[in-house]
This record gives sequence, C-alpha cells and structure tokens, in this order.
Amino acid sequence: MLTLCIKAESQKLHRSPIWLACFLLPLIPALYGTYNYLQNTDILTGKWYSLWSQLTLFYAIFFYAPLIALYCSYLWRLEHLNHNWNVLMTSPVSIRDIFLGKLTVILKVTVFTQLWLFALYLLCGKIIGLPGLPDRSIFLWGLRGTFAAVAIGSLQLLLSMIIRSFAVPIGIALAGSILGMLAANQGFGMYFPYALMLMGMNSNKETDVLSGSAFSFLLGCGFYFLLFTGISIRILKTKDVKA
Repeated sequence: MLTLCIKAESQKLHRSPIWLACFLLPLIPALYGTYNYLQNTDILTGKWYSLWSQLTLFYAIFFYAPLIALYCSYLWRLEHLNHNWNVLMTSPVSIRDIFLGKLTVILKVTVFTQLWLFALYLLCGKIIGLPGLPDRSIFLWGLRGTFAAVAIGSLQLLLSMIIRSFAVPIGIALAGSILGMLAANQGFGMYFPYALMLMGMNSNKETDVLSGSAFSFLLGCGFYFLLFTGISIRILKTKDVKA
C-alpha cells in the first residue's frame, strides 16, 4: 500500500509548478553567495570552502526549510479543498502509509533540490576560476543537510496537515530557520529541529561544526522524524481535521 501511496502522491507533482520553484529558487542563494564571496576574497581565503560557506549562509537560512514547507503545503492542499479530506480518510489505505507516502515524495523532491544546489555550487566555482574540485568533506556536508530534511519534512507535513493556509507553514519554516541560526550560534542547535539543517550543511562555516558530534546529529534527526511522524499519524487516527 505504501508503494501505491507514493505513486499517487508523485502524480500530484506531475507538471506541477513546484518543479519551477525547485529549479529557480536555489539560483538566488547560488548567485548571491558567489557574489558575496567575490566581494570578500581578501578575508575569504578558503576557496571552495569559502564559497560553500557563503552559498549555504543564504540557502540554509532563507530557502531550504521554506522550500520543503512549500512542497508539503502543496501536497496537502488538495486534501484541504472541497471534500477531498473525507475522500482521503475513507480510502482503503492505512493512515501510516498515507503520511509516509507524502513524506517519501517530499524527500525525493528535496534530494533533487539538493543535487541541483550542489551542481550550481560546482558551476559557480568553476565560472569564478576555483581550481580542481571541492574536498569530499563538502560533499558530506551536503549529504548531512539532506538527512536533516527527514526531520523538517515530517514537521512541515504535520503543520501543513493541521493548518489549512498554504502560506502560513512556509512562514513558520522561514522563522524557524532564523531561530535555528540563533540556536546554533548559542550552542543549542541539537535541540532545535530547524538548526539541524544549518549544522548539517555546515552553513557559513569553513571548519566542521559537527566534528565529533555526527552521531548526536543523526540521532537528533531520527528523534524528530519519529516524534513528528508519530504525532501526525495519531492526529490522523483520532481527530477529524475538517477540510
């Protein structure tokens, strides 16, 4: 049944405007981050590391979580229109599979977004003349940021499920990212889900902020995934959210 749910949710994205946002929005932090790097090459001397720090400074704070929130709001929007919620809840599919099907599709689009961002990073680096290729540690940082999307995806799906507004969950994601940056700077990043995205991608840093803490990071991602997924499934089973 889970496979059928994934296929059904994937169909919603067929020829969807979501793909346009997925393609266009990462261009903004890529271009702005590159510009900022070029304007500060006297102090940003880490080449590929410095470029990554500037690009992810804007992407992880202002775009990453809001993009995931956008995907989540879009997948729940049809259920919130007319009487589609009742159709969904009376379908012969388990509540767990409905939620996990949506989350799987969100993660698929997020992986594509991350790959596109990394391609832009490589392209921008070559255009401005950086030598060779980035160190493999930067690839790892991008992968860690993708792991954090499991936690944020489950949280944003929960928010988009209980909030009928399309835009409000996206605004929450943006506010959460800014608060996440503050939490990470104060040493509380592991306790705030949105901060995990910034820390995972090593946003605005040239040295690994998770050095020696990778297991705690993965544990935090898993904890929030289980927490928000569990809450969502329980709400779907016990509370009628009217559409």
